[in-house]
Amino acid sequence: MGLTLSTDTPFGALRRMALLCVVALLVAACASGGSRRGQVSGGVDGEGQFGSAQPGQPRPSVKVALLLPLSGKGGAASIAMALKQAGELALFDLDNPTVTLMTRDTKGTPEGAREAAASAVQAGAELVIGPLFAKSVTAAAQVTRPANVPMIAFSSDQSVAGNGVYLLSFLAGRDVPLIVSFAMSQGKTNFGALIPKSAYGKIVERAFRGAVAQQGGQLVALERFPLDANSMLEPARRLAEFAKSDDPSIPPRIDALFIPVGQQSLPTVSALMPYFEIDTTLVKLLGTGLWDYANVGREKPLVGGWFPAPDPKGWRSFTQRYVKSYETTPPRLASLAYDAVGVAIALSRGKPGRRYATGQLTRARGFAGVDGLFRLLPDGTSERGLAILEVQKFGARVIQPAPITFGRAQF
Repeated sequence: MGLTLSTDTPFGALRRMALLCVVALLVAACASGGSRRGQVSGGVDGEGQFGSAQPGQPRPSVKVALLLPLSGKGGAASIAMALKQAGELALFDLDNPTVTLMTRDTKGTPEGAREAAASAVQAGAELVIGPLFAKSVTAAAQVTRPANVPMIAFSSDQSVAGNGVYLLSFLAGRDVPLIVSFAMSQGKTNFGALIPKSAYGKIVERAFRGAVAQQGGQLVALERFPLDANSMLEPARRLAEFAKSDDPSIPPRIDALFIPVGQQSLPTVSALMPYFEIDTTLVKLLGTGLWDYANVGREKPLVGGWFPAPDPKGWRSFTQRYVKSYETTPPRLASLAYDAVGVAIALSRGKPGRRYATGQLTRARGFAGVDGLFRLLPDGTSERGLAILEVQKFGARVIQPAPITFGRAQF
């Protein structure tokens, strides 16, 4: 059976009932200093930031709202339910009885998001998690900003961030400097790129050009292509002239080829490598987080390629717990809701009115969640500590671990 929660009931009661049932078993197994797998590590920086309740005294409920398109059209409703369940799983895993998670349906529309935000604020929410879509985030922020209630949203549209709205999503272009830096550390200095003609492509191209220039590499060739198979041929042919050499004693003019596309287009693009006689043992293929999908190595030309992504161990562990609770596999977005609720729990011991202040949400050391290290930035965007993975025939393996602190690990 799956884990169930009433919408506005503090989760602590359910958890305490479970603990009473197994307390005899736990006594023998107790050990100090243990940690929970998948935990979003927290606490609050600085002296005087914690509440004044003494040990053993009940703490007042901290109300956190979760705004999701539970009755949205298309696949939105099923994704919303998975996000809701992931948030509830975080309450279970992290065992914080003070947080009450209040779910509100945005109906998948801006007006619905505005109404949901108003309901949450009126009910006393100190933090809003969600919505999912950019237009809904903008609409909900019209309510939360005047009320000084911060929002951790799931949209990937960076234009909606800032002024109390933080985006926990994986943002386009943010992982590009890391893959460029790693490639150069492995001796790759002459870059080519096949960039899709899309909004994502524009963002990633700008990040790629900047990263190559800043880190002292050379951008030898760049081609843009429409996202249909027939239109890819000519741009790939032109770029291939820089990626192959008729004389085996002379290396190709480029030694790394950046291909920022995902599961829908990557198989087609990768098939063009052998078609145009590009030797991927000489020209290293580079990707973005869009390469992070199951069986990416099914396309033989991609094997040996590098891409940035979270360490997969965290996602595997989260998936196992989710499946055990709900008997279904979570969508990849589910970890965002888990980690957002984790942030709410990590900061919930702070003083009312201060626990979710800008300085707490954007603390420099960040948080550690399902997808590794992350932190919210003052401009409303986010930064993540990512690993470098190498494509293998049956998946991918970590070849550079993700950082465990932000410190000097900049990307």
